[in-house]
Amino acid sequence: MTTTLEQTPSGAEASGPKPVTVGRRNGWTQFAVYLFILVPFAALVAAVPFAWGWGLSWLDVGLAVFFFYFSGLGVTIGFHRLFTHGSFKAKRGLRVFLAIAGSMAVQGPPIIWVADHRRHHAFSDKEGDPHSPWLYGTSPLALAKGFWHAHMGWMFDRSLTNEERFAPDLLADRDIVRVNNLFVLWTVLTFALPALIGGLVTWSWWGALTAFFWAGFVRVAILHHVTWSTNSICHMIGERPFVSRDKAANFWPLAILSFGESWHNLHHADPTCARHGVKRGQIDTSARIIWIFEKLGWVYNVRWPTSQRLAKITVGAE
Repeated sequence: MTTTLEQTPSGAEASGPKPVTVGRRNGWTQFAVYLFILVPFAALVAAVPFAWGWGLSWLDVGLAVFFFYFSGLGVTIGFHRLFTHGSFKAKRGLRVFLAIAGSMAVQGPPIIWVADHRRHHAFSDKEGDPHSPWLYGTSPLALAKGFWHAHMGWMFDRSLTNEERFAPDLLADRDIVRVNNLFVLWTVLTFALPALIGGLVTWSWWGALTAFFWAGFVRVAILHHVTWSTNSICHMIGERPFVSRDKAANFWPLAILSFGESWHNLHHADPTCARHGVKRGQIDTSARIIWIFEKLGWVYNVRWPTSQRLAKITVGAE
């Protein structure tokens, strides 16, 4: 199976001699990938027995919800709609803020995240896509293998997406490069801040520990799996009211948890659109906050959907 690469969704040219991947992760980096994927997952598995009658307070719940939204929206608004697709432009302070917030989701530094995602769009559901569930066939066993690969298995591959090919604009952005290079700091803070707040509010080490567990590890693990579900579930199950060249689908049950990212069919039909939930009743938290930022004057040149824009990609439209 072969495909050609036209452009990155941001509009930057991706054609030319530069390879799709370049090198492999070193041993320590690969160890960190395993650590940041498996440790929060282990915390999630342990969460139910840990909470049975003890170990969870309303403070822990509040901190977990706050940091879930803070880091999750950093990914959806910042990493995804701003940096990857250029759905809007943002003033410098907000750009840096969103890059830091997204980094605190512990899904990788912004430049790596963007390069992987632009590569996904360039080769969506074809050979070269880093996380398509359709690369192994359509038999039940092949789809099970594909689901695992798309959901989280692809991250264990040590191949590195070529940042110079897929994210040259971010490599040239000094602010984003600085945030990118401080990824370890943002990772430490995403776990330390809930613990610090929990400890200070309760004035106890136990309050710090439970906040660290729930608003740190469990929150990161849940956010990981919500994000990964758009790669796996939203390329396998759901409605496809818009024309796209892949199998991206709208999956409404994930709309709230994913901040509107699960309206995935529209996104692949029109990647630069700032709103993914374009139909009545389709909740898109990320788009609503972009709208607020626009009203405050913090963002501009927002690429909102229009009737003409949607007519071009609607299935069955003349």
